[in-house]
Amino acid sequence: MGCTPALRRIGRARDGPRKQTAAEQLMSITFLLNGETVEVADQPPTRSLLDWLRDTRHLTGTKEGCNEGDCGACTVMVSDGRGHRALNACILFLPQLQGKAVRTVEGIAAPDGTLHPVQQAMIDHHGAQCGFCTPGFIVSMATAHLNGATDHDTQLAGNLCRCTGYAPILRAAQAAQAEPVPEWLTTPASLVSELSSGRAPQPQGADGPPAPHQPKTTADLARWYLDNPDATLIAGATDVGLWVTKQQRNLHDIAFLGGIDELRRIDVTDTTIRIGAGVTLTDLLPVMATHHPDFAALINRYGSVQVRNAATLGGNIANGSPIGDGPPALIALGATLHLRQGDAQRSLPLEDFFRDYGKQDRAAGEFVEAVSIPRQTDRLKCYKISKRFDQDISAVCGCFNVTVDAGTVTAARIAFGGMAGTPKRARHVEAALLGQPWGAETVAGAWDAWAQDFTPLSDMRASAAYRLDVARSLLTRCLLEDLGADTRVWEVHP
Repeated sequence: MGCTPALRRIGRARDGPRKQTAAEQLMSITFLLNGETVEVADQPPTRSLLDWLRDTRHLTGTKEGCNEGDCGACTVMVSDGRGHRALNACILFLPQLQGKAVRTVEGIAAPDGTLHPVQQAMIDHHGAQCGFCTPGFIVSMATAHLNGATDHDTQLAGNLCRCTGYAPILRAAQAAQAEPVPEWLTTPASLVSELSSGRAPQPQGADGPPAPHQPKTTADLARWYLDNPDATLIAGATDVGLWVTKQQRNLHDIAFLGGIDELRRIDVTDTTIRIGAGVTLTDLLPVMATHHPDFAALINRYGSVQVRNAATLGGNIANGSPIGDGPPALIALGATLHLRQGDAQRSLPLEDFFRDYGKQDRAAGEFVEAVSIPRQTDRLKCYKISKRFDQDISAVCGCFNVTVDAGTVTAARIAFGGMAGTPKRARHVEAALLGQPWGAETVAGAWDAWAQDFTPLSDMRASAAYRLDVARSLLTRCLLEDLGADTRVWEVHP
């Protein structure tokens, strides 16, 4: 997906007695399910909400499709003090729901059977054929309706339909958008607040194994992680969820980071934009839309609404993926990464964090705390090349931050994903541009520099030759856009 929110260090083997896996632990949590308070007291912390709903509560309207957060068949609505979000139940662990309110498709209609406006609109506009995907669409549409969101193409990009086609579904969403929000769908804020202020998930029974850690402050997390450096840190679980559902990994020590408000802060000053590691891509998007619109447009293509609602920027960085879309934009903006290990804090340029494929400059017990971007005049251009527009992994992601004064390039930061084993700057290309006139001749003169910076691999998404050619072409595209050409063409008409 390209969006990987788990802030984690893959564990080393430890001496001593075998640790209990998370699957062997049982814990107790409390949340609202379709308006009813439920206490889950017999489930392991890595049990997905999807499996629990279907196997234990027999709420089978929530479907299992891809089981990796791509198809949206398992979409549920999750509400708390921060609002209402559509999330993928297949990669949502039960402890992440402590003190929240969950609505499945069974809870969208009124208790007396009165349909929600989006349900009635789907009937009126023939929005379903086989119906397998329909429950996920209904929950996504109801959540968007509750939030007043009318950008239906975006809101439904994470729900895949193979037989009906999107036209009648979009017509249904448009038909329902002006209808009032049903009163039965509004969860009492006081009840959610009461649950949220309660205890963290507890181990089952007095002699049960220790529950996963749920720190409330970065200081608490720093102390615990220093003592448990092989632990898995889970923020949104859009990456770690797949470790469990697809790779069948047995996790041991776990910390859920959703309760740390400090990690969700965005501080904008006259000189810096500081983004906490726990900031979701959804919350980051409007900030970047104000300061760097091209970065916001790139974020809008991360996964889907459901994924962006969970995925965090810190996880996207800490995962170290060579095809993560966040780092190229941040590197082009001159971002600084802030790390913490116990009481020690340090900062380094983001590009220096990525050492090699799967290797980062991060010590045992050290975690990503924040990333900061210097305030600057916006010159950022971001280009994501993928086979699908939405919900696809980049073949190439190129970000350009070229400063031009009086027709001459005075500064350049160019970074790419998908071109090496890590997100990487094009330093030779930057050097070829500096001090030169900003024009086609200079761009052509940098041709050979690309091969000095990158030796990409061939894989199922693109060949090495294609990637190198695309990277060169994107510099031309950046120049043409700077000169006023419209290169962002979605449709071509004769």
